[in-house]
Amino acid sequence: MTPQPAIFRPVAPVGAALVFDLDPDTDPRPGLLALRAHPALGDGVLGVGHPLALALGAAVDGLRGFPGLDGVGVAFPSTQGALWLLLRGEERGDVLDRAMTLHRALGPGWRLREEVDVFRYRGGRDLTGYEDGTENPTGDAAVEAAVIADGAPGRRGGGFVAVQRYVHDLARFLSLGAERRDAIIGRRAVDNTEIPDAVATAHVKRSAQESFDPPAFMLRRSMPWGGVLEHGLYFVAFVAELDRFERVLRRMAGRDDGQVDNLLTVSRATSGGYYFCPPVADGGGLDLRALGL
Repeated sequence: MTPQPAIFRPVAPVGAALVFDLDPDTDPRPGLLALRAHPALGDGVLGVGHPLALALGAAVDGLRGFPGLDGVGVAFPSTQGALWLLLRGEERGDVLDRAMTLHRALGPGWRLREEVDVFRYRGGRDLTGYEDGTENPTGDAAVEAAVIADGAPGRRGGGFVAVQRYVHDLARFLSLGAERRDAIIGRRAVDNTEIPDAVATAHVKRSAQESFDPPAFMLRRSMPWGGVLEHGLYFVAFVAELDRFERVLRRMAGRDDGQVDNLLTVSRATSGGYYFCPPVADGGGLDLRALGL
């Protein structure tokens, strides 16, 4: 089985992340089957949340709801949805047309709870000015990080995704001197080099994937969102197992050693969800056998 190909493609110029809830007593099968090979999904990714799997009477090994997790003065909320879509494109109008088409195709009983317009900023930087995804694995290592290598048909070749929306206090961050901003991130903005003697609470130290046992490698495809008054990062991490992401989240919150990621002094999470990304079937379209379809 083949993973959804958009997972491995570079960040697109524009996109939209959509999270749907499911009304009680709604049969989700017609809507999900309508999206399985819908042309409007195009170069996008579809993820199934635990609430939708439960509504289908399916148990996807490794899938669970996003944990509401707090730490020393910080919190990561859970806003778990039933269905997640990440649409990608070259032009905002095309992405909007496709989003509305898919919304209609789902039919009654599906409620669009969150819609986030995302975009590529200055060649792949966060709004803070720092490059995003510097430590992303490539080639075979990216596949190993993001794709389930074995398991039952419909699960093998799939994977999981962790998504969060972060709101930046960009005015506060930019009011700090360049040296202080670099210390928070653990990299120098001017050349993206890691600071050798960065403090243990620097973001790169808290989230270094190779520093965990076992390593917590993941493939990130995050994008900025927002406008003048409110803005931040829509975090997207594709992983072969959700435990990897959760270990990083716990360390960022200081749950392991009481040291909180410095990034959380200038940015806060306002949403969080876990989703299973089914593989693509041999004949095209999503393979939904893990969900009993």
